[in-house]
Amino acid sequence: MAEEKQVSAPMQTYNDSKRFIRRCTKPDRGEYIKISSSIAIGFLILGFSGFFIKLLSIPVNNVLVGN
Repeated sequence: MAEEKQVSAPMQTYNDSKRFIRRCTKPDRGEYIKISSSIAIGFLILGFSGFFIKLLSIPVNNVLVGN
């Protein structure tokens, strides 16, 4: 009985994967643009926040080190 479950688990995974691939669709133009713009906005936010953190850390580091 235990062997039967071990054999059925890979088959269940295979069937689930096959069902998932069949349901997947290629994004249309509008969806692609929406995803791309969201990613671009995320990159800009992270880039600017990293820039300002670095910009603020330079004077703080100079005050602490005393150069």
